[in-house]
Amino acid sequence: MINSIEWNGSSVRFLDQTQLPDAEVYTETNDLDVLIDAINRLKVRGAPLLGITAAYGVLLGTHSAIDASAETFKNRVESAAASIAATRPTAVNLFWSLERMRKILRLNSSDTPKMLFEKLKAEAVAIHTEDRTMCEAMGKAGAELIPNGASILTHCNTGALATGGIGTAFGVLFSAHHSGKKIHVYADETRPLLQGARLTMWELQKEGIPATLITDNAAAWTMKSKKIDLVITGADRIAVNGDTANKIGTYNLAVLAKEHNIPFYIVAPSSTIDPAIPSGDQMIIEERSADEVINGFGKRTAPVDSDVFSPAFDVTPNTLISGIITETGVHTAPYHRLVSR
Repeated sequence: MINSIEWNGSSVRFLDQTQLPDAEVYTETNDLDVLIDAINRLKVRGAPLLGITAAYGVLLGTHSAIDASAETFKNRVESAAASIAATRPTAVNLFWSLERMRKILRLNSSDTPKMLFEKLKAEAVAIHTEDRTMCEAMGKAGAELIPNGASILTHCNTGALATGGIGTAFGVLFSAHHSGKKIHVYADETRPLLQGARLTMWELQKEGIPATLITDNAAAWTMKSKKIDLVITGADRIAVNGDTANKIGTYNLAVLAKEHNIPFYIVAPSSTIDPAIPSGDQMIIEERSADEVINGFGKRTAPVDSDVFSPAFDVTPNTLISGIITETGVHTAPYHRLVSR
């Protein structure tokens, strides 16, 4: 299985996803600024993976202070957490992970820096391990919804590249395929950064899952002409009412699925549910650089002075979602019951 990130004692090693599918390039660093840059540039991406990366980032930011005073060490934890929190605003897993790391500091305030660092390291590893376990559980639960011979449409990338395990929505595809079910996956290219084309197709081919790449604007016709059985995507933040933020274009698919009477499922770990957000109206939607649209991958595709609106995510209303699959199973409306689990 792809290992997108790992802690190596005093450094972090991660797969640079901007180099895919042309080359598998790994970067190893003990510099928090390098890791923060990797988050901003989408070298590491995907909500669950961002949570894992955030935890390892706190370790990078504090490792050199284990022989310093307790006050200095605690300040380094807070400084590292604040810097990581300023990277990407939509994926709640990043903030959830940072809060877990901060909680270690609060609950063990009398410990020495060395003791605190070991506990922080144990927590970071636990976050990674837990995500791997949750991916397995989500994959198993979701695979039960997939009939043999199904055609499935998915969006963006939700596999091992985006998580600490087999993936969220991709984990369902992985589990269905490896259980012996004959499935065919249609993957949206996912403009403007082509995560579906570059990453999901790469993972599908690695797993030997039959797949076809489509342009984003071919989704409606694909649903009609290829008789799609279900649409399945991941999520970066889920509100209490079940409204879901995911990669831009997801809302389009949900509307189209409703029109074609196709079930639309979200797959995400419980760490993606934000109990502080009542509905999607309160979600902060990250906007990306215009350069990604008009000069993507080094090729000018629009006049340089074009005005560009480039949200990285959109919000799918809960009314368009057939079910939310977490590590605890398949859940249907009302989704507020998920918060109490």
